[in-house]
Amino acid sequence: MTITAQRVESIVTRVRDRARRTPDAVAMRHKDFGIWREVTWRHYWDHVDLVAHALLALGVEPGDRIAVHAENRPEWLYADLGAVAIRAITVGLYPTNPAAEVAYLLADSGARILIAEDQEQVDKALDIPELDRIVYLEPRGIRGRYDDPRLLPWPDLLDMGRAHREEHPGAVDARLAGVTGEDVATLIYTSGTTGPPKGVMLTVANIEFGVKTLVVDGGFTSPPPSERDLILSYLPLCHVAERAFTVWFNSAAGVQVNFAESIETVQANLREVQPTILFGVPRIWEKVLAQVDIRLESASPLKRAVTRAALRLAGRIGDTLVRTGGAHTATTRLLYGLGWGFCYRSLRERLGMRRVRYASSGAAPIAPDVLKFFMGIGVPMHEVYGMSENTAIATANRPGRVRLGTVGEPHPGIELRIDEDTGEILTRHPGTFAGYWGNPRATADVLDPDGWLHTGDVGEWVDGGYVRITDRMKDIIITAGGKNVAPSEVENALKASPYIKEAVVVGDRRPYCVALVGIELDTVGEWARRRGIAYTTYRDLSERPETRALVQEIVTAVNGRFAAVEQVKRFAFLPKELDHEDGELTATQKVKRGAIAKLFEDLVEGMYRR
Repeated sequence: MTITAQRVESIVTRVRDRARRTPDAVAMRHKDFGIWREVTWRHYWDHVDLVAHALLALGVEPGDRIAVHAENRPEWLYADLGAVAIRAITVGLYPTNPAAEVAYLLADSGARILIAEDQEQVDKALDIPELDRIVYLEPRGIRGRYDDPRLLPWPDLLDMGRAHREEHPGAVDARLAGVTGEDVATLIYTSGTTGPPKGVMLTVANIEFGVKTLVVDGGFTSPPPSERDLILSYLPLCHVAERAFTVWFNSAAGVQVNFAESIETVQANLREVQPTILFGVPRIWEKVLAQVDIRLESASPLKRAVTRAALRLAGRIGDTLVRTGGAHTATTRLLYGLGWGFCYRSLRERLGMRRVRYASSGAAPIAPDVLKFFMGIGVPMHEVYGMSENTAIATANRPGRVRLGTVGEPHPGIELRIDEDTGEILTRHPGTFAGYWGNPRATADVLDPDGWLHTGDVGEWVDGGYVRITDRMKDIIITAGGKNVAPSEVENALKASPYIKEAVVVGDRRPYCVALVGIELDTVGEWARRRGIAYTTYRDLSERPETRALVQEIVTAVNGRFAAVEQVKRFAFLPKELDHEDGELTATQKVKRGAIAKLFEDLVEGMYRR
């Protein structure tokens, strides 16, 4: 009796099948010399196939690691799916990773081949002898200047794939036919806020559960995403959230991906694309809100007065939507209609959010006031929650069922509980990761024998079915008086102000809480300009007595919303903008508390000596 192997569905087979069904439909777009270029599903799959054949020609075996170090662009997806098609493992690196982190990640993963964007990224890898090949996408500054035999330009890699495909036409299909659900498809490295990053192993089955839950079954959007939807891909693709919105939404639902030119051009690209589905981390939403404030203050007195009136109206709308779970009432529709012609239509157009039918924030806590602003101007905002270790599947606020201040309800088909003793959130479902790459001890620390993933987040139930995250377990402050303080709630309330970019609350084993505050240079600079306050640098501006008075008003207002033990008694300004390359932020812009405490220890101690 002949036994036929069961076909395993994956992001690769989904793209291949869609290319066969609708070869000439547009899968993605990218900008080339200022012009949007379309990539059809036929072209998409052909390039995935070519990369897969080229990797076979280079001797890549199942389980080998292929690293990608580039901005979001079509080649990222070609490399990702090409590797998975032949049962290799994709390792994504953040474009901002400094050389030391690149060396660590490539060594820890044991990557054989690196696909690097340009000279800057190539330079970070040339001293790593373990790499067999370094494929570069942009030749400028590389071709003719480097003699490393491992270097291979992208066009030559594709030519290698064409030659291999002609000689071995069924090789990729044969390897793809052997894919199992247990195959590790990708390593997603943690941000490393408290130690060296760890490689989260996500299997083909993990990702398929994520695709089914978040895309096919419409775990985020209602109705589920489709070929009519557009997204802008701009957050790093090595992060699980962007991988979900870009790769999974695209492969499973046919959502058209539009690649931003760079992180600096996101606002302009949003206006050009006008996406229907939009995901952002809190820093993105906070930055947009700060930019609205800057433009408003620079407007004419009449326009400023009209806009402020419309935004007050948006506040009333937002308050009602908070009470109704995001569902409009007859009153809010009337109020929104009044504000649409005067403000909301043009504002949403300028923000690139005119057609957004679903927007979400995730990856870190966000102040409810920020979400309420967007809800008030008609952008349907939803806070969601997940992590790399559970394939981004935990909870979500669903359309019409939003509870502001929570991360929503558990997705159908998963188990979620909150430990009665510690308050830690635990999840269990088929998306739970296979473990940390080469680190069984760390895996055992977060994955118990019963299959429960210990997330490290502290939370509580709200209204019976919604989850509210209070903080990370490791970040909870216990004051000298024995009181527990969740610093992120205070920090997010401070960062809701357009004038505050960073806030780090300190107070563990201390008599009271203090804060290190980083100003938002753009908005505070504009505020200073309007008042005739001269300054030269970030530090000079933060040291102005007027700036201290401005921030003190914000701190005082925020303190009024918290219990005495949670209030910030004193604050000091950070002398510089925090930076990833200086080791102060992770690649996802999360503050490294340990590094901050050490770097600015004198500032903290000074606040307690006063």
